Amino acid sequence: MSLALATPLDADTDRLDAVFFALSDPVRRAILERLDGEALLVSELAEPFAISLQAVSRHIQVLVRAGLITQARSGRISRCSLDAEPLSDAAAWINRYAKYWQVQFETLTRHLSQIEKEKP
Repeated sequence: MSLALATPLDADTDRLDAVFFALSDPVRRAILERLDGEALLVSELAEPFAISLQAVSRHIQVLVRAGLITQARSGRISRCSLDAEPLSDAAAWINRYAKYWQVQFETLTRHLSQIEKEKP
């Protein structure tokens, strides 16, 4: 059995995996939306959801591990804030594939133009 050494690429991949995993759940995406521009207590974040405070806390921990939320604690009180930097990393990864979509759209446009020309 060989042991692979961790590389910076592995760390980047792990961070990106954590971000995409965090974004895969609608509750976590809604939490991020609620944090846009303001810091909120965990209880305030939990308010609109029909799930337990403990379940919301677990969602928050996933977001913290992904680097999307920072928490400031004062005793038992925890205030959460959005850290959007990992989102820009995910957007950059997605945008690398924009050229492939552009080619598909150009092909579709040519095809539709040809169909339009062939109409009687």
